[in-house]
Amino acid sequence: MHFKKIPAALLPLLFAYPAVAQQLPQQLADCAKVADTNQRLICFDRLAAAHGATSAAPAMPPAATNDVAAAMPAVQPSAFPAKVQPDPAASIDPAVEAAAEYTMDGHWELNEKHRRGTFVFRPHRANYLIAARSYRPNEAPYEPFRATDFTGKLSHAELQYQLGFKMKAVETAFELPVDVWFGYTQNSFWQAGNREASSPFRETNYQPEVMLVTPLNFSVLGANLKFLNLGFNHQSNGQSSTLSRSWNRIYAQVGLERGRLSMTARVWKRINESLEDDNNPDIVDYLGRAELTGNYRMDGHEFSATLRHNFSTNKGATQLAWAFPFAGPLKGYVQWFSGYGQSLIDYNYFQRSIGAGVVVRY
Repeated sequence: MHFKKIPAALLPLLFAYPAVAQQLPQQLADCAKVADTNQRLICFDRLAAAHGATSAAPAMPPAATNDVAAAMPAVQPSAFPAKVQPDPAASIDPAVEAAAEYTMDGHWELNEKHRRGTFVFRPHRANYLIAARSYRPNEAPYEPFRATDFTGKLSHAELQYQLGFKMKAVETAFELPVDVWFGYTQNSFWQAGNREASSPFRETNYQPEVMLVTPLNFSVLGANLKFLNLGFNHQSNGQSSTLSRSWNRIYAQVGLERGRLSMTARVWKRINESLEDDNNPDIVDYLGRAELTGNYRMDGHEFSATLRHNFSTNKGATQLAWAFPFAGPLKGYVQWFSGYGQSLIDYNYFQRSIGAGVVVRY
């Protein structure tokens, strides 16, 4: 028997009522033999009415559904598909979505989603190149060497650049949620246009550091506290004699995020040296014991500020910067500095400068 020839109204009877199922085959076969289409349908209708097929019947067993599926009329797709409900976890703000690429989770690999393994180079501090002009160059440190190394005075204009990276050396050290990082930053101040003084590199600072970073995840004053960093930092200028500057310190740093705003706060303790070896014993008086950095991103623009201050001596520094869209990972960059310690040779010299150039953003 072919179910395609049987009206759909009769099909439930075959499966719902075994007694009926014994009589139906012959009766259905008789109706199927009627040549006239209208008369054949009348025969089936009478048969259905006689057995009460128009009343509600129990659902067909699952095993029969595949065989009967062909007899059922095809369901036409609706011209108006059901409305797709938005994912509540998805961002509806493209700017916030773009800023997510620069979260502290990604910067420090604080969760499984962002982990990239060990010994992978990553950006650390900003990498930039700017043409800068200083308010008044610090001539004093170079006076004893003027006759041999410098044939003229320092220029107000110079090229400044900063290069740096970090890499994770150990992941989950000591079987704890602690990663060991190594970082390196280099700042150079190049009197590129000062041909009278043979275009010297006036100053280069080298800053390696080792950091222990652990993720945090709780709210503080409406912001998310993201990580704790305990580090050892060495900074020096590679010079000798009276031009030598260097110091070592240990520090603690925390990072917070709130929407597009991210902030880091760092405090440090200098590791003291013997007076015979210490060429800048008062460096903390000028560079202070703490640093606060803030960063705000909006529509491809990035505004940042770094503040240092020693409340005992009332000395410190302020650096403001603006990065804006330019070409791919390269962004235009404007930086303004005012205070002490723009470079180590100037740690105790008040300086103002402004510069413009490019910064690399990942």
